[in-house]
Amino acid sequence: MLIMLNKTNWTPASFILSGVPGLEDIHMWISFPFCSMYVVAMVGNCGLLYLIRYEDSLHRPMYYFLALLSLTDIAMCSSTIPKALCIFWFHLKEISFGECLVQMFFIHTFTGMDSGVLMLMALDRYVAICYPLRYSTILTNPVIAKVGLATFLRAVLLIIPFTVLTKKLPYCRGNIIPHTYCDHMSVAKLSCGNVKVNAIYGLTVALLIGGFDILCITISYTMILRAVLSLSSADARQKAFSTCTAHICTIVFSYSLAFFSFFSHRFGGHTIPPSCHIIVANIYLLLPPTMNPIVYGVKTKQIRDCVIRILSGSKDIKHQGV
Repeated sequence: MLIMLNKTNWTPASFILSGVPGLEDIHMWISFPFCSMYVVAMVGNCGLLYLIRYEDSLHRPMYYFLALLSLTDIAMCSSTIPKALCIFWFHLKEISFGECLVQMFFIHTFTGMDSGVLMLMALDRYVAICYPLRYSTILTNPVIAKVGLATFLRAVLLIIPFTVLTKKLPYCRGNIIPHTYCDHMSVAKLSCGNVKVNAIYGLTVALLIGGFDILCITISYTMILRAVLSLSSADARQKAFSTCTAHICTIVFSYSLAFFSFFSHRFGGHTIPPSCHIIVANIYLLLPPTMNPIVYGVKTKQIRDCVIRILSGSKDIKHQGV
Protein backbone atom coordinates (compact mmCIF):
# COMPACT_ATOMS: atom_id res chain seq x y z
CA MET A 1 0.00 0.00 0.00
CA LEU A 2 1.26 3.47 -0.88
CA ILE A 3 0.80 6.58 1.22
CA MET A 4 1.11 9.93 -0.50
CA LEU A 5 3.29 12.41 1.35
CA ASN A 6 2.76 15.34 -1.00
CA LYS A 7 1.70 16.00 -4.54
CA THR A 8 4.86 14.71 -6.13
CA ASN A 9 6.42 12.12 -3.80
CA TRP A 10 5.07 8.76 -2.76
CA THR A 11 6.55 6.68 0.04
CA PRO A 12 5.53 3.05 0.54
CA ALA A 13 4.24 2.07 3.96
CA SER A 14 6.01 -1.24 3.46
CA PHE A 15 7.87 -3.36 0.95
CA ILE A 16 7.38 -7.01 0.03
CA LEU A 17 10.59 -9.06 -0.14
CA SER A 18 9.88 -11.80 -2.66
CA GLY A 19 12.80 -14.03 -1.70
CA VAL A 20 14.44 -15.74 -4.68
CA PRO A 21 12.28 -15.04 -7.77
CA GLY A 22 11.64 -18.11 -9.90
CA LEU A 23 12.63 -20.49 -7.11
CA GLU A 24 9.66 -19.97 -4.78
CA ASP A 25 8.78 -23.68 -4.91
CA ILE A 26 12.13 -24.67 -3.41
CA HIS A 27 12.48 -21.88 -0.84
CA MET A 28 12.33 -24.51 1.92
CA TRP A 29 15.25 -26.43 0.40
CA ILE A 30 17.26 -23.23 -0.10
CA SER A 31 16.73 -22.39 3.56
CA PHE A 32 18.55 -25.51 4.85
CA PRO A 33 22.08 -24.59 3.68
CA PHE A 34 21.48 -20.95 4.61
CA CYS A 35 20.38 -21.91 8.12
CA SER A 36 23.24 -24.41 8.54
CA MET A 37 25.85 -21.88 7.45
CA TYR A 38 24.35 -19.22 9.72
CA VAL A 39 24.49 -21.54 12.74
CA VAL A 40 28.12 -22.45 11.95
CA ALA A 41 28.96 -18.75 11.53
CA MET A 42 27.39 -17.79 14.86
CA VAL A 43 28.90 -20.69 16.81
CA GLY A 44 32.33 -20.31 15.19
CA ASN A 45 32.62 -16.54 15.60
CA CYS A 46 31.22 -16.56 19.14
CA GLY A 47 33.71 -19.34 19.94
CA LEU A 48 36.57 -17.25 18.58
CA LEU A 49 35.47 -14.26 20.66
CA TYR A 50 35.34 -16.47 23.75
CA LEU A 51 38.85 -17.83 23.15
CA ILE A 52 40.33 -14.39 22.48
CA ARG A 53 38.64 -12.98 25.57
CA TYR A 54 39.73 -15.67 28.03
CA GLU A 55 42.98 -17.10 26.59
CA ASP A 56 45.98 -15.02 27.66
CA SER A 57 48.18 -16.23 24.81
CA LEU A 58 45.73 -14.67 22.33
CA HIS A 59 45.93 -11.20 23.85
CA ARG A 60 47.93 -9.87 20.92
CA PRO A 61 47.16 -7.37 18.11
CA MET A 62 46.58 -10.06 15.48
CA TYR A 63 43.85 -11.68 17.57
CA TYR A 64 42.28 -8.36 18.54
CA PHE A 65 41.82 -7.64 14.84
CA LEU A 66 40.43 -11.16 14.42
CA ALA A 67 37.94 -10.46 17.22
CA LEU A 68 36.91 -7.27 15.41
CA LEU A 69 36.43 -9.30 12.22
CA SER A 70 34.30 -11.84 14.11
CA LEU A 71 32.07 -9.11 15.56
CA THR A 72 31.66 -7.60 12.11
CA ASP A 73 30.86 -10.99 10.56
CA ILE A 74 28.23 -11.73 13.22
CA ALA A 75 26.54 -8.38 12.61
CA MET A 76 26.81 -8.66 8.81
CA CYS A 77 25.13 -12.05 8.41
CA SER A 78 22.62 -11.34 11.20
CA SER A 79 21.42 -8.31 9.24
CA THR A 80 20.10 -10.53 6.44
CA ILE A 81 19.77 -14.24 7.21
CA PRO A 82 17.09 -14.15 9.97
CA LYS A 83 14.77 -12.17 7.68
CA ALA A 84 15.56 -14.47 4.74
CA LEU A 85 14.68 -17.52 6.85
CA CYS A 86 11.41 -15.86 7.88
CA ILE A 87 10.61 -15.46 4.18
CA PHE A 88 11.53 -19.07 3.36
CA TRP A 89 9.85 -20.70 6.36
CA PHE A 90 6.89 -18.51 7.34
CA HIS A 91 6.29 -16.39 4.21
CA LEU A 92 6.77 -13.25 6.30
CA LYS A 93 7.73 -11.12 3.33
CA GLU A 94 6.54 -7.71 4.46
CA ILE A 95 9.00 -5.17 5.83
CA SER A 96 8.16 -1.58 6.73
CA PHE A 97 9.80 1.28 4.88
CA GLY A 98 11.72 2.34 8.00
CA GLU A 99 12.87 -1.22 8.77
CA CYS A 100 14.01 -1.58 5.16
CA LEU A 101 16.15 1.55 5.42
CA VAL A 102 17.63 0.35 8.72
CA GLN A 103 18.45 -3.07 7.26
CA MET A 104 20.01 -1.46 4.19
CA PHE A 105 22.13 0.80 6.40
CA PHE A 106 23.43 -2.06 8.55
CA ILE A 107 24.15 -4.36 5.59
CA HIS A 108 26.23 -1.80 3.71
CA THR A 109 27.88 -0.46 6.88
CA PHE A 110 29.09 -3.86 8.01
CA THR A 111 30.22 -4.96 4.54
CA GLY A 112 32.28 -1.76 4.41
CA MET A 113 33.53 -2.46 7.93
CA ASP A 114 34.44 -6.02 6.93
CA SER A 115 36.59 -4.75 4.07
CA GLY A 116 38.26 -2.25 6.38
CA VAL A 117 39.10 -4.87 8.98
CA LEU A 118 40.69 -7.09 6.32
CA MET A 119 42.84 -4.12 5.35
CA LEU A 120 43.84 -3.55 9.00
CA MET A 121 44.76 -7.23 9.33
CA ALA A 122 47.01 -6.92 6.27
CA LEU A 123 48.75 -3.94 7.86
CA ASP A 124 49.09 -5.97 11.07
CA ARG A 125 50.88 -8.75 9.16
CA TYR A 126 53.10 -6.15 7.46
CA VAL A 127 54.22 -4.70 10.80
CA ALA A 128 54.67 -8.16 12.34
CA ILE A 129 56.91 -9.42 9.53
CA CYS A 130 58.75 -6.26 8.48
CA TYR A 131 59.17 -4.71 11.96
CA PRO A 132 59.00 -7.68 14.36
CA LEU A 133 61.01 -6.00 17.14
CA ARG A 134 58.69 -2.97 17.17
CA TYR A 135 55.45 -4.91 16.66
CA SER A 136 54.12 -4.54 20.21
CA THR A 137 55.16 -0.88 20.47
CA ILE A 138 53.59 0.14 17.15
CA LEU A 139 50.30 -1.77 17.52
CA THR A 140 49.40 -0.89 21.07
CA ASN A 141 45.89 -1.34 22.44
CA PRO A 142 45.03 2.38 22.07
CA VAL A 143 46.23 2.33 18.45
CA ILE A 144 44.13 -0.76 17.70
CA ALA A 145 41.08 0.86 19.29
CA LYS A 146 41.57 4.06 17.30
CA VAL A 147 42.03 2.41 13.91
CA GLY A 148 39.08 0.11 14.60
CA LEU A 149 36.89 3.10 15.49
CA ALA A 150 38.10 5.01 12.43
CA THR A 151 37.22 2.06 10.18
CA PHE A 152 33.73 1.89 11.69
CA LEU A 153 33.16 5.65 11.38
CA ARG A 154 34.37 5.60 7.76
CA ALA A 155 31.74 3.01 6.89
CA VAL A 156 28.97 4.80 8.80
CA LEU A 157 29.67 8.24 7.33
CA LEU A 158 29.86 6.90 3.77
CA ILE A 159 26.70 4.79 4.09
CA ILE A 160 24.44 7.39 5.75
CA PRO A 161 23.91 9.19 2.40
CA PHE A 162 22.58 5.90 0.98
CA THR A 163 19.65 5.99 3.37
CA VAL A 164 19.09 9.72 2.89
CA LEU A 165 19.08 9.47 -0.91
CA THR A 166 16.83 6.40 -0.83
CA LYS A 167 14.38 7.96 1.62
CA LYS A 168 13.92 11.04 -0.57
CA LEU A 169 13.09 9.10 -3.74
CA PRO A 170 9.48 9.01 -5.00
CA TYR A 171 8.15 5.45 -5.27
CA CYS A 172 5.47 4.65 -7.81
CA ARG A 173 6.58 1.34 -9.34
CA GLY A 174 5.06 -0.88 -6.71
CA ASN A 175 6.57 -2.14 -3.50
CA ILE A 176 7.81 -5.64 -4.39
CA ILE A 177 11.57 -6.07 -4.01
CA PRO A 178 12.86 -9.16 -5.86
CA HIS A 179 15.36 -10.00 -3.14
CA THR A 180 15.71 -11.50 0.33
CA TYR A 181 16.87 -8.22 1.85
CA CYS A 182 16.79 -4.48 1.21
CA ASP A 183 19.75 -3.83 -1.03
CA HIS A 184 20.35 -0.19 -1.95
CA MET A 185 19.87 -0.42 -5.71
CA SER A 186 17.09 -3.01 -5.46
CA VAL A 187 15.08 -0.47 -3.48
CA ALA A 188 16.09 2.48 -5.65
CA LYS A 189 14.92 0.69 -8.81
CA LEU A 190 11.34 0.87 -7.50
CA SER A 191 11.50 4.64 -7.74
CA CYS A 192 10.05 6.58 -10.64
CA GLY A 193 12.51 9.38 -9.93
CA ASN A 194 16.07 9.89 -11.14
CA VAL A 195 18.31 7.28 -9.48
CA LYS A 196 21.47 8.30 -11.35
CA VAL A 197 22.82 10.02 -8.22
CA ASN A 198 22.24 6.82 -6.22
CA ALA A 199 24.07 4.71 -8.82
CA ILE A 200 27.00 7.12 -9.08
CA TYR A 201 27.29 7.43 -5.31
CA GLY A 202 27.19 3.63 -4.96
CA LEU A 203 30.11 3.26 -7.37
CA THR A 204 31.97 6.05 -5.58
CA VAL A 205 31.59 4.37 -2.19
CA ALA A 206 32.68 1.03 -3.66
CA LEU A 207 35.86 2.70 -4.93
CA LEU A 208 36.48 4.67 -1.73
CA ILE A 209 36.12 1.62 0.49
CA GLY A 210 36.87 -1.44 -1.63
CA GLY A 211 39.39 0.21 -3.94
CA PHE A 212 41.34 1.86 -1.12
CA ASP A 213 41.36 -1.29 1.02
CA ILE A 214 42.48 -3.53 -1.84
CA LEU A 215 45.26 -1.06 -2.68
CA CYS A 216 46.48 -1.09 0.94
CA ILE A 217 46.30 -4.91 1.08
CA THR A 218 48.24 -5.20 -2.19
CA ILE A 219 50.95 -2.81 -1.02
CA SER A 220 51.20 -4.58 2.35
CA TYR A 221 51.64 -8.01 0.83
CA THR A 222 54.09 -6.70 -1.74
CA MET A 223 56.26 -5.40 1.09
CA ILE A 224 55.73 -8.64 3.03
CA LEU A 225 56.80 -10.70 0.01
CA ARG A 226 59.97 -8.64 -0.43
CA ALA A 227 60.82 -8.97 3.26
CA VAL A 228 60.19 -12.73 3.35
CA LEU A 229 62.16 -13.47 0.19
CA SER A 230 65.12 -11.58 1.63
CA LEU A 231 65.35 -14.04 4.54
CA SER A 232 68.24 -16.47 4.20
CA SER A 233 66.61 -19.35 6.06
CA ALA A 234 64.01 -21.48 4.29
CA ASP A 235 62.41 -22.31 7.66
CA ALA A 236 62.12 -18.62 8.49
CA ARG A 237 60.50 -17.91 5.13
CA GLN A 238 58.03 -20.75 5.60
CA LYS A 239 57.16 -19.60 9.13
CA ALA A 240 56.62 -16.01 7.95
CA PHE A 241 54.40 -17.13 5.07
CA SER A 242 52.39 -19.41 7.37
CA THR A 243 51.35 -16.47 9.55
CA CYS A 244 49.65 -14.93 6.49
CA THR A 245 47.90 -18.05 5.17
CA ALA A 246 44.66 -17.68 7.12
CA HIS A 247 44.36 -14.00 6.25
CA ILE A 248 44.97 -14.65 2.55
CA CYS A 249 42.22 -17.32 2.57
CA THR A 250 39.86 -14.83 4.21
CA ILE A 251 40.65 -12.22 1.57
CA VAL A 252 39.98 -14.73 -1.22
CA PHE A 253 36.61 -15.75 0.26
CA SER A 254 35.49 -12.15 0.78
CA TYR A 255 36.68 -10.32 -2.31
CA SER A 256 36.11 -13.04 -4.93
CA LEU A 257 32.40 -13.20 -4.03
CA ALA A 258 32.22 -9.41 -3.75
CA PHE A 259 33.70 -8.92 -7.22
CA PHE A 260 31.43 -11.54 -8.76
CA SER A 261 28.33 -10.03 -7.17
CA PHE A 262 29.35 -6.47 -8.09
CA PHE A 263 30.29 -7.06 -11.73
CA SER A 264 27.60 -9.63 -12.54
CA HIS A 265 24.93 -7.29 -11.19
CA ARG A 266 26.12 -4.44 -13.42
CA PHE A 267 27.38 -6.19 -16.54
CA GLY A 268 25.74 -9.60 -16.54
CA GLY A 269 22.14 -8.62 -16.03
CA HIS A 270 20.94 -10.10 -19.35
CA THR A 271 22.95 -13.33 -19.18
CA ILE A 272 22.81 -14.31 -15.48
CA PRO A 273 19.37 -15.19 -14.01
CA PRO A 274 18.11 -12.92 -11.19
CA SER A 275 17.90 -15.94 -8.89
CA CYS A 276 21.65 -16.46 -9.33
CA HIS A 277 22.33 -12.82 -8.45
CA ILE A 278 20.31 -13.10 -5.27
CA ILE A 279 21.78 -16.41 -4.11
CA VAL A 280 25.33 -15.15 -4.73
CA ALA A 281 24.53 -11.90 -2.89
CA ASN A 282 23.39 -13.91 0.14
CA ILE A 283 26.38 -16.25 -0.02
CA TYR A 284 28.65 -13.19 -0.22
CA LEU A 285 27.28 -12.06 3.15
CA LEU A 286 27.21 -15.56 4.65
CA LEU A 287 30.18 -17.59 3.40
CA PRO A 288 33.05 -15.45 4.81
CA PRO A 289 31.53 -15.37 8.34
CA THR A 290 31.06 -19.15 8.09
CA MET A 291 34.54 -19.95 6.81
CA ASN A 292 36.68 -17.43 8.74
CA PRO A 293 36.49 -19.22 12.12
CA ILE A 294 37.17 -22.56 10.42
CA VAL A 295 40.15 -21.21 8.46
CA TYR A 296 41.69 -19.50 11.48
CA GLY A 297 40.98 -22.52 13.67
CA VAL A 298 42.79 -24.83 11.25
CA LYS A 299 45.60 -22.54 10.08
CA THR A 300 46.50 -20.76 13.35
CA LYS A 301 48.46 -22.92 15.78
CA GLN A 302 47.65 -20.88 18.89
CA ILE A 303 43.89 -21.06 18.27
CA ARG A 304 44.12 -24.74 17.33
CA ASP A 305 46.01 -25.53 20.54
CA CYS A 306 43.44 -23.67 22.64
CA VAL A 307 40.58 -25.60 21.05
CA ILE A 308 42.38 -28.91 21.56
CA ARG A 309 42.97 -28.12 25.23
CA ILE A 310 39.31 -27.26 25.75
CA LEU A 311 38.05 -30.33 23.89
CA SER A 312 40.45 -32.56 25.80
CA GLY A 313 39.05 -31.24 29.08
CA SER A 314 42.18 -29.44 30.24
CA LYS A 315 41.51 -27.21 33.24
CA ASP A 316 44.56 -25.03 32.71
CA ILE A 317 43.33 -22.93 29.79
CA LYS A 318 44.79 -19.63 30.86
CA HIS A 319 48.35 -18.51 31.31
CA GLN A 320 49.85 -20.79 28.68
CA GLY A 321 52.42 -19.44 26.30
CA VAL A 322 52.35 -19.24 22.53
